[in-house]
Amino acid sequence: MSSPNINKKRRLRDYLRICTAGFCMGAADIVPGVSGGTMAFILGIYQELIHSVKAADAHLLRLLINQKFREAYNYFPWRFLTALGAGIIVAILSLAKVLENQLEANPTQIWSFFFGLVLASVFTVARSIEHWKPSLVFVAIISCIGSYAILGATPVETPETAWFLFLSGALAINAMILPGVSGAYILVLLGKYQYILSAVNKRDILTLAAVLAGAAIGLTTFVRLLSWLLDKYRNITMTILTGLMIGSLRRLWPWRDTINPMNPILPVSMDTEILLAISIAMAGVVIVLLLTKISATIEQSSQATE
Repeated sequence: MSSPNINKKRRLRDYLRICTAGFCMGAADIVPGVSGGTMAFILGIYQELIHSVKAADAHLLRLLINQKFREAYNYFPWRFLTALGAGIIVAILSLAKVLENQLEANPTQIWSFFFGLVLASVFTVARSIEHWKPSLVFVAIISCIGSYAILGATPVETPETAWFLFLSGALAINAMILPGVSGAYILVLLGKYQYILSAVNKRDILTLAAVLAGAAIGLTTFVRLLSWLLDKYRNITMTILTGLMIGSLRRLWPWRDTINPMNPILPVSMDTEILLAISIAMAGVVIVLLLTKISATIEQSSQATE
């Protein structure tokens, strides 16, 4: 059965707060490196989000099949998810155009910012691993090498077919339930970040429908697998994730070979543009570290009051 807290009565201002939290999550997820899950945790709605997603279960399906709509209405936390989803959608629709324009006008600076965000996220995820052992270091190295090699072999252009867009949506949405990993970051790795960003701005219904269908299926299925992995094998799961993130920095490096864009290169000279890019990357690092600090403070506060 669903959590006793997910259908609690709320006032209008409570739903406005949830909608605002959704806007923050949407703004975070549109930027590679910043996790919507992290924002949900910082804003104090992470546990409710997990329980709400889990409410889309076999019991709900049985209620609908048996036409027990009133019971289904009371069982599923549709008010919370509607308010949260509305905020996420507003953020994506309002900010996607700005980001797309910046990627075209200032690609080096934007990718530098993304690189800094993900680099800091690597450290925050690695710090959550308890008791680093040689075996875990070995696993992290293997997953890092694998990620780096796969990205080097990945074509610059990935398919734009419905099945691949469905898969992209299914993988990207899981960032909403995994603090430290960004949905936009997953889309970057899959080569579909700018494509889907453009689809949002152009209101490409068919493309967005395929992505959203994958997101719906991915979210309702992966949340259970993720909960099980983190409960049973937390350290090894987070270690593999850390290695994958380190290796995938290859894709976010701002300076790339013109012949093979997947090959990172060093800048030829240290000029003003390079210094600006480095400063922007450092700003990305600072932002993630601040978010992590805020998150840790809130967690400690909530534990102290329990």
